[in-house]
Order: sequence, then C-alpha cells, then structure tokens
Amino acid sequence: MAPIPGSGLAKGLAVTLRTMTRKSVTEQYPDTLPDLPPRTRGVIGLFEENCTVCMLCARECPDWCIYIDSHKETVPPAAPGGRERSRNVLDRFAIDFALCMYCGICIEVCPFDALFWSPEFEYAETDIRELTHERDKLREWMWTVPAPPALDPGAEEPKEIAAARKTAEKLAAAQAAQAEPATDRTEPGEGEA
Repeated sequence: MAPIPGSGLAKGLAVTLRTMTRKSVTEQYPDTLPDLPPRTRGVIGLFEENCTVCMLCARECPDWCIYIDSHKETVPPAAPGGRERSRNVLDRFAIDFALCMYCGICIEVCPFDALFWSPEFEYAETDIRELTHERDKLREWMWTVPAPPALDPGAEEPKEIAAARKTAEKLAAAQAAQAEPATDRTEPGEGEA
C-alpha cells in the first residue's frame, strides 16, 4: 500500500500541536536553584593535604589544563642516625576550566585521593582568562563534595578495615594483658590505712 502524500507532514504537525497544548515548565534559575542529582559533576575540588605532587593528573589530562608547580624540601631524619629525606611541596595547583572537558580522568588516576567532583556549577566569569582557578578556590570547592554513598549492608568488609580492626583488637588485648598483672600484684590490705 502506498503512503498517502503529506502523511509525514501531518504526523509532524500533530507532534507540534501536542507540544503546544502542554503547559511549559520553566524554572526561574537564579531565584530557584535546580534540584541536582547527588553525585553531579560540577567542578573539581582539591584536598591539598593528600596531594604528593606526583603529577599523574597533569600528565594524564587530555586537555593539559592542570598546572602544577612544586619544589623539593629536605626533611630531617625521624630518628637519630637516620638519613635526611626530600619531599615535594606543592607551590601551585591550578585548573583552567575554559579548557577542561570534565572527563574526570584526573580524578580517576589520582592514587592519593586528592581530587574530587564537587556539585558546584556557578563559577561563570565575564572574562575567559579568569576561569583558571588556583588551589585556594579548588580547596573551597572541596568542602562541598558530598560524602560517598554508604556501603551495601550485605557487602563484604573492605580488607583495609578488617586489617585495621584486627590490629586494634591485638593492641587492646596486649594492653589489657599488661594492665592485668599489675593489678594482681597488690596484696590484700595494702591500700588500707
């Protein structure tokens, strides 16, 4: 059976008429903030204490929008007779959000959990050169990062937590064993006046 001429046009106009009769939903954005999903990708927050200046995030970034500067600092030995060690100290950590494509590779490759997604999205600037945000601004965004979702109650306990719990139990048992003989040595009537 041959299609009726103009049937495609009629279908298109029917869709247009259905859409025109529906009530539009307009959110008044500056006055009413949108209800975002909990793990929204907004901007990247920096937890500076965890950054070891390993440069993995800058090397893996496909846009080369992460700028890191550091210097080496000598740390005195922890114990007498030990040797001095050197460590990297972060001088500058900046992300150019005019170049960033929000792929999240930098967050995924960070071995020390120094970078996180923050749901903040209101960081527009009038000048594109001001979209390079330094570490102080990235640190401010870190405090808006939501807590990770809770573990599944039926899931197996992580190995790290199990090992830490075992070590804590052994330490508590050793301390209890040391405290127990000390209390057994007191003779009855010794503490009485």
